[in-house]
Amino acid sequence: MSSDATTMPPSGDATPRSTPDLRIVALVGIAAGALGGLFGVGGGLIIVPGLVLVVKLERRLANGTSLAATLPIALASLSTYLYNGNVDWAVAGFLACGTIVGAIIGTKLLTILPKRIITIVFIVTVLATAARLFTTADTTGRDNATIYTGLLLVVIGLATGTLSGLLGIGGGVVMVPAMVVGLDMVPVIAKGTSVAVIVPTSIMGTIRNRKTAYVDLKVATVAGLSGAVTAVMGGMVADSISTSLSNIMFAFLLLFVAGTQFITLRSDRRADLAAAAVDVG
Repeated sequence: MSSDATTMPPSGDATPRSTPDLRIVALVGIAAGALGGLFGVGGGLIIVPGLVLVVKLERRLANGTSLAATLPIALASLSTYLYNGNVDWAVAGFLACGTIVGAIIGTKLLTILPKRIITIVFIVTVLATAARLFTTADTTGRDNATIYTGLLLVVIGLATGTLSGLLGIGGGVVMVPAMVVGLDMVPVIAKGTSVAVIVPTSIMGTIRNRKTAYVDLKVATVAGLSGAVTAVMGGMVADSISTSLSNIMFAFLLLFVAGTQFITLRSDRRADLAAAAVDVG
């Protein structure tokens, strides 16, 4: 998709978008990669706010672009987790069955739901995850998988994929807590498994978003490749920090992200009211 200054946003948004500054996009990617590798997420929690607040992309375009950018970041993170043997492929397989279908649903919702609703869902998702992470628990490793466990993982994957396609996040914010709390998995293995699942989720979501023009591949490539380098570093650090410290750091990061998105929500509301006043006048 072209980043030309005269390009109109998809689905009839009123104003043309300016050409993104790729140097700023790269910085967003670097930050997202480091945090993605450290916490086992695709980096979308940082990329989406960065693209909306700093790069000034339209909300839906930012979400779709973010999901594409999580692919190289997730692949880089995965290499580190694989090297340390921190991926549970059985769990990843069940989750991926759900996330791929969920990504199709989520990208469809991205074209239907109002931007304000999408932002609210994003805020609620990160706040719920942060609250869960503040409640730490000892983990000893998951038990042997059963049919019930497999079905539960597919359902979790379906919900995760739907949120990924809608919000432009890899889905680690849902999968990691679910695996740690629900399956008693060791956090570093849950993170490695999460990034393994993010790969097919990102691919499916991006294929769908290209059809609706809700992805800027140039921006996604710059952010994703910039983040891939720091994702490896984050993954190496993740293998050496304690579970409680990792959870607390992740939770505070989510609270910060929710705060930035709440500010965006209020700004969008004021802009809508101002536009309505002009139309009435």
